[in-house]
Amino acid sequence: MEDKPYSSLKPSMDRLTLGVIRILETSPGVDEVTFVEKEPAERHSIVSWEQKNSCVLPEDLKNFYLMSDGFHMTWSVKFDDNPMPLGSMVINGISKLSRLGGSSAYALPNAPTLADLEDDMDEEGDEDQPEKPHFDSRSLIFELDPCNGNGKVCLVYKHTKPVVTPDTEIWFLDRALYWHFLTETFTAYYRLLITHLGLPQWQYAFTSYGISPQAKQWFNMYKPITINTALLSEEPDSFVNKLDPNKVFKSKNKTPVIKKKLPAQPAGSQKSHASTTTSRTPSLSGNALRKREPQT
Repeated sequence: MEDKPYSSLKPSMDRLTLGVIRILETSPGVDEVTFVEKEPAERHSIVSWEQKNSCVLPEDLKNFYLMSDGFHMTWSVKFDDNPMPLGSMVINGISKLSRLGGSSAYALPNAPTLADLEDDMDEEGDEDQPEKPHFDSRSLIFELDPCNGNGKVCLVYKHTKPVVTPDTEIWFLDRALYWHFLTETFTAYYRLLITHLGLPQWQYAFTSYGISPQAKQWFNMYKPITINTALLSEEPDSFVNKLDPNKVFKSKNKTPVIKKKLPAQPAGSQKSHASTTTSRTPSLSGNALRKREPQT
């Protein structure tokens, strides 16, 4: 497992990234693109994971792990001559595909869990929206991507009674613990991940409240390959700067400010000037007194 530039990637890894590295390297302002090449997962590791969690991985995700045990690509932009991390694309390996909401052996007996958030009075779902996952035993949820702390992308088995069904979906859990549907298959989600270039908070484009103003700035500069133009439309009560990457990352040459110093006057001239001033003052006052004296 090592970081490799685009030119040294294997053809299979080039196909795996769908050529997105080439697109990023030719984008203005992009300073560094790093792809961590991972070895294929061993088949017995996949079988062991399925036995441990009592479920079967979807076929497309299983084939992905047999090609690469996870996925990790990052890229940075140059900001004030320093690289600033921006894009991140992550898919957890089979060993880190951990269950979400499962009880820990080290938890206190009465400690609250995610299952306590379930509300039996809550509706199962709207007519136009799929049924949302549950944190309790009705669903099995596994973390695919930690999203740099902005939420979690999860592989969800929504039906576990009486047995776990092999049908899975990909959902996004935001920081407020609300669920948002992404795709029906892992393959469809993988295409979304690549085509959105791993931009910050790109998953929020599939929520009802959308991406943040700061993330929208980056979307304007580095438009995803399959971008919905309505996503970047400006609302009447909001303002988004339209930045040009060619101008933002252009080096600026500062013109030095030259400060001029006045020539110092000789000490003798300063003394003569002071004496002249003091000698003139009493003469002026004397003339003024003579003018005020009444005439006899």
